Formats: sequence, structure tokens, C-alpha cells
Amino acid sequence: MDLETIRRYCLEKAGTTEDFPFDEDTLVFRVMGKMFLLTSVSNPEFVNLKCDPERAIEYRERYEAVQPGYHMSKKLWNSVYLNAGVPDPLFFGMIDQSYELVAQSLKKAEREKLKRITSKPLKKK
Repeated sequence: MDLETIRRYCLEKAGTTEDFPFDEDTLVFRVMGKMFLLTSVSNPEFVNLKCDPERAIEYRERYEAVQPGYHMSKKLWNSVYLNAGVPDPLFFGMIDQSYELVAQSLKKAEREKLKRITSKPLKKK
């Protein structure tokens, strides 16, 4: 797993943007302005992902590569170490879960806006 693969995957999600709000190294992915993934661009050893508290504990118990979120709420965030034993499908599922948790916590107007973005018909070529 590499940073560019993670970046492309995140940016495919509706309403997602990326920025560097903290410093020049910490890359943040947001849905409608709310963070769902953080990582270092100079040393992408792990990513921080939001997680349901019960599921967070389950992942930590099952995978050594999943630890309480570094510099984040230990209850709601996990640090997931890359290429350290978490199968890729599960890793992408964790990104999906983080995105969905954050999207569900948006204010109603933002959720409606996201819904409109998601349900736009595809343009014909």
C-alpha cells in the first residue's frame, strides 16, 4: 500500500477534498470539510482513521498494525500501519467506514448537499 493509492481512493469519494491544515507534512482528507483520514507525506508509515468505538477495539485486538489514534481521540480514531498485516480489502473498508462515520455526522444541510453530489447522473461521452 502506498500514499498515492490511498490518495486516489479517497479522492474518488463524493465531497472529498485534501489539504494541509496543520503543517506542510500532514495530509488531511475531508468529506464536506470534516476530517476522515490523516497521514504524513514525508513518512506515510500509517494513516489515522475515524472508527466506531467498539469496532476500533475489535480491530486493535485482532491486528497489531492497528493502534489507538496517534495525536487523536483514542476512543474514536485508529492509527493503521501500512503494509503491516491488515489485508488491503479490510484497509479500504476501514477508509470507507471512516468516510461514512464522518458523513453521517454532518449537519442535515451538508448531508443533503453530499447526497445531491453523490446522486448526479453520469455525463454521456
